[in-house]
Amino acid sequence: MRLFAASLATETNTFSPIPTSRANFEASAYFPAGQHPDRATHTTAPLYVARQRAKRDGFELIEGSCFWAEPSGTCAKADYEEMRDEILGQLKAALPVDGVLLGLHGAMVAHGYDDCEGDILEHVRAIVGPSVPIGVELDPHCHLTEKRVRLADAIILYKEYPHTDFVERAQELVDIIVATVRGEIRPVMSLYDCRMIELVPTTREPGRSFVDRMSAREGKDGVLSISLAHGFQQGDVPEIGTRVLVVTNNDKAKGDALAAELGEEFRALKGQFAPPVVPLDEAFDRALGSAANGPSVIADSTDNAGGGAASDNTNVIRRLRERGIGDAAVGPIWDPVAVEFCLTAGVGATIPLRFGGKAAATSGDPIDGEVTVLGAVRNGTQSFGSAKVPIGNAVGIRIDGIDVALLSHRTQALGLEIFTSVGIDPTQKRIVSVKSTNHFHAAYGPIASAVIYTDGGGPSHLDVRKYPYRKINRPLWPHDPLPPGQLVV
Repeated sequence: MRLFAASLATETNTFSPIPTSRANFEASAYFPAGQHPDRATHTTAPLYVARQRAKRDGFELIEGSCFWAEPSGTCAKADYEEMRDEILGQLKAALPVDGVLLGLHGAMVAHGYDDCEGDILEHVRAIVGPSVPIGVELDPHCHLTEKRVRLADAIILYKEYPHTDFVERAQELVDIIVATVRGEIRPVMSLYDCRMIELVPTTREPGRSFVDRMSAREGKDGVLSISLAHGFQQGDVPEIGTRVLVVTNNDKAKGDALAAELGEEFRALKGQFAPPVVPLDEAFDRALGSAANGPSVIADSTDNAGGGAASDNTNVIRRLRERGIGDAAVGPIWDPVAVEFCLTAGVGATIPLRFGGKAAATSGDPIDGEVTVLGAVRNGTQSFGSAKVPIGNAVGIRIDGIDVALLSHRTQALGLEIFTSVGIDPTQKRIVSVKSTNHFHAAYGPIASAVIYTDGGGPSHLDVRKYPYRKINRPLWPHDPLPPGQLVV
């Protein structure tokens, strides 16, 4: 048995002012063919798992290139095609193959390509022909288009948000493709469109219970896999929205019925999944009024780099200073220039510094003041499940009693290391404000006395009605009254 595996992934915020090029992929994670490290990342898990299985089971794995870029704006057309064609050329050179494994994201958009993953699959299918099984792992924040479901043999999405289960889902995908190659199963897919856009954290109800009920239906009566595509609300593409995907062992009727059943169950819970968001001052008041042990974690999802925002909005810090609130930590703030100034000054130095407020009008005004450099790290990383995510060069600074994590690599708050590696102990703060929507829960939930969501005035709103969509297929809730759900594939 010969399998080919590769990865090309990013999450495109089509409203972001930050353009995406190949250089962004190479700065985040680029592993040329055969050079993937011996650890999984959240979009390269199929290759990593297949490598372990190949050693154990004695089949041959041909490893192609792997690309990942931090979420930002639309990708340059030529750069996307160059990366795509690098992988396609490797696949052609590997022929004949018995199966293909792809680690994609599902919400990548390039100029001229609203469905990059569908385009990749179209080219892969043309190369390998109709009989070679293609397996794909996607992020649940994907646009699960009809095209890619019709072109692939099996698609599996992570179930958890935060996405801590990418390795487990890759294991399931590799199992399915290997069994398909061996003729033991014949996967078929059913896709149901809920005709709505929802944010579905699995750290709260009803998302937690829905995913658990979904998972309980797997492995029985020929049901191989069930996935919930949340959709990615910052992507202006026609097939945006929440969809249910069922993979059965050659039982399309059963898959259709189950996808529709779960889709209708999900639709009945509309509007209950996303966490409540309170104004910034109310978030501070709640945190200050709490007598519980541990910090109150205030999440500003509007400036989440994981959703394509700049992560340099200064409104939270500005309001803390205006109200005279200290004993707080805020991060991450993306500002490579300020980081270099602080690294040059050195740990322990007190210097005048301007930081933040650079990328766009939604970044707010820069912060100016005397800061003390608390700590520093070069080429730092933060933890995200079993993965290590780069934060670049980073420093911790203190201004008016507020500790701030400044990063040179734009990323959201995932692990505690954005603070601890630069001399800030978040467990000892009264308030910890993080720029993230839900991935922070894996590391910050265990230390938090409370988690409070606020609107810091950044560009990535949780309220999808604030986005100026032009391409989405309507009617679609919450822009319109909930239309009927429909079976797509």
